[in-house]
Amino acid sequence: METGSPHDTGTAATGGPAEASGPAETRGPTGAETRGPTGAETGGPVGAGDEPVWIALPPGLLKVRRLMLAVWLGLLTLVTGLVPGLLAGPVWAAFAALPLALLVWGWVLLERNWRSWRYAERADDLLISRGVLWRQETVVPYGRMQLVEVSSGPVERYFGLASVQLHTAAAATDATIPGLEPAEAERLRDRLTELGEARSAGL
Repeated sequence: METGSPHDTGTAATGGPAEASGPAETRGPTGAETRGPTGAETGGPVGAGDEPVWIALPPGLLKVRRLMLAVWLGLLTLVTGLVPGLLAGPVWAAFAALPLALLVWGWVLLERNWRSWRYAERADDLLISRGVLWRQETVVPYGRMQLVEVSSGPVERYFGLASVQLHTAAAATDATIPGLEPAEAERLRDRLTELGEARSAGL
């Protein structure tokens, strides 16, 4: 609330320099306001207390595992149905129901296991989580990584998948991320190798 009379001619009534109580906002060549570095406004790294950004595995891994399950248990179902049925009679062919039930149960369980796999790249370490009944979380510090390699077997190469294997100074913290796309596996290998070398050098 103003306390001066209308006849006052001081700087407070005329809006002079006395009204500027903080650093003035500046405008760039395009007229946009520019602000100093305040952390959140500059889009810097998030704090250590924030939730990690989880990355799920691609669906290709689930397809491969289900295919292998169907091949092996499908053959087992065929054998347990035909052999007893031909040798002992049609009634004994009911044994084929056992591997067929395992096929249905495994089909559902594989999807739950696939959904449980995820990983997050944090500021100082890599976090890997997996497991349905027993959840397991592995924390791999970047500074303790000794070797990061990408592997791909014949079946994985056929379906365009690869795995990233992490080797650390302690065998208990070794970890593997399976079923990645080759491009993502190579990106993760290069990034983890770079971060590991930087942390080992004390940068």
